[in-house]
Amino acid sequence: MKFVVSSSALLGLLQTTNKVISSKNTLPILDYFLFDLKEGVLKITASDLETTLVGTLAVENVEREGLIAVPVKLMLDSLKEFSEQPLTIEANESTWEIVVSWKSGKLTLPGTSGLSYPNLPELNAETKQSLALDVDTLMVGINKTIFATADDELRPVMNGVYINLEPQSVTFVATDAHKLVKYASETAAEATASFILPKKPANLLRGLLPKEDGEITVEFDDKNVLFRLKNQVLICRLIEGNYPNYNAVIPANNPNKVFVDRLELLNAIRRVAVCSNQSTNLIKLDISKGTINLTAQDLDFSVSAQESLPCDYEGEDIVIGFKSTFLIEILSNIETTTVLVELADSTRAGVFKPVYDQQPSNDTLMLLMPMMINA
Repeated sequence: MKFVVSSSALLGLLQTTNKVISSKNTLPILDYFLFDLKEGVLKITASDLETTLVGTLAVENVEREGLIAVPVKLMLDSLKEFSEQPLTIEANESTWEIVVSWKSGKLTLPGTSGLSYPNLPELNAETKQSLALDVDTLMVGINKTIFATADDELRPVMNGVYINLEPQSVTFVATDAHKLVKYASETAAEATASFILPKKPANLLRGLLPKEDGEITVEFDDKNVLFRLKNQVLICRLIEGNYPNYNAVIPANNPNKVFVDRLELLNAIRRVAVCSNQSTNLIKLDISKGTINLTAQDLDFSVSAQESLPCDYEGEDIVIGFKSTFLIEILSNIETTTVLVELADSTRAGVFKPVYDQQPSNDTLMLLMPMMINA
């Protein structure tokens, strides 16, 4: 294998692909990139067995095609030290030695055979579905929900983003049993299907999608999903199992409604939460006509804080407790100036909704379970 490539282009692709690689790989070969050179295109693969990312890069002056596994850390550490310049990369497929040459020098790295690299998972031709999904819809859906995913070994279905496709709409849901986010958007797709996208590939997509435009192809069966981007293909194993019935936990009747400036409430919570108990992070909201009174205290350290905010409130006076860290996460992931908080009573979940000037083509709902307030 021998070819010429731009140092910055190669480094950029390797840094993106490197995000797949796990720090604790079960197979030594997974600490390598797979370089596959064919017809002037270098295909670079990285995998942790669950998730695989394949990137492509056009190269120049190809003298020999080939296949070789390149050590991840050594290759990245070397390329980081180069300014933008052409590099000649040559691999000896009998000794597996990789030589990187440039205008004033060269370095030698130990490679290995690429033949033992795991094959890409193949989708079942009989059960496979394919659809085109708008990049913005997918990106916003993941961004809105991923913070609410769990890290729960006992309930793995909650460790990812649930994507439910219906004719003309797609719904993204994430929950960790304390908070829940549901984002629904209109789409042109006609498919009816659902799958649970694990957190790691969802995070990878967050980094890749801003560079895309238009639509991307999504292919999936009952075990794997594949996202086909302009210069990359991401394929991952889906989380198997039935997702909880999220609609059942969303309170239908919430007579108490609070309209409040989101940033004012968020900043007030941050100030008052400094004095909350470090183990519970409990913050108490005492809501009455025209006012939200926020209080937090930590009796162990004899500290307390209180702040009042104006609001527009319809309903009975109510006192409810929430975990301040969860409140901050929810309010930080709503983009509108005003937020609507719907409450039933102090024991049932609070529903948070953005308030738009014009009715959008999507629907966002965030739910947070309350905490018990000690008398």
